[in-house]
Amino acid sequence: MTVTDLSPRPGPPALVLVAHGSRDPRALSTVRALMDRVRALRPGLPVHLGHIELNEPLLPDALAALGETEAVLVPLLLGRGYHVKRDIPEMAAVAGVRTRVAAPLGPDPLLAGVLHARLLEAGWRRRPASAVILAAAGSRDPESRADTDRMAGLLGARLGVPVLPAYASAATPTVPEAITALRARGRHHIAVASYFTAPGRFATECAAHAPWLASAPLGAHAAMAELILHRYGHALGTPLTAAA
Repeated sequence: MTVTDLSPRPGPPALVLVAHGSRDPRALSTVRALMDRVRALRPGLPVHLGHIELNEPLLPDALAALGETEAVLVPLLLGRGYHVKRDIPEMAAVAGVRTRVAAPLGPDPLLAGVLHARLLEAGWRRRPASAVILAAAGSRDPESRADTDRMAGLLGARLGVPVLPAYASAATPTVPEAITALRARGRHHIAVASYFTAPGRFATECAAHAPWLASAPLGAHAAMAELILHRYGHALGTPLTAAA
């Protein structure tokens, strides 16, 4: 006689998106839209949200609600820095939940595609003497700045024009300084590519300096959801795609 094992099989580790948090209400709505995209790509995968600060649920509370469920934390951040290296691991340790922290979203060739798409939406077209400023949040961590430099290189290779990184805080050049530098090099059509996951104060301030056009933040683009799933799978040692 064949005995069928009816004991429940453990499900996949939960995917916890870790957002920075913002007082701008558009940030939370953007992150929730991105969650919906991830869920649509991987039905059955538990997807949750936690914030480092400013919005609820905060990450420790989100992890506490998981109980015994293992989780992979995917930072919705675009480079290595204090939040990725210290804040998120420390919050996870305090929660006492089995977790793995995935790499941040950037830099990545997929993001170059999203940045290009957002520029096209804003009216970008390559012109003589054109250039792009990659506007990022900024960090004192040299690895974070190296990640932004690499992303600028990826975007420049895709667009075929100079791309200069600039920062909203904690690093130089600022966006106005980058504009001055590019103009000194004979670049007169200068666009600002918003290298931010979601709308917020820094993205708004950087876009306001644009002498030509400024793109929207990365937001809930379909490729962002694919990249999140890639980071989740890589953290588990089983790289996957949306169809996996």
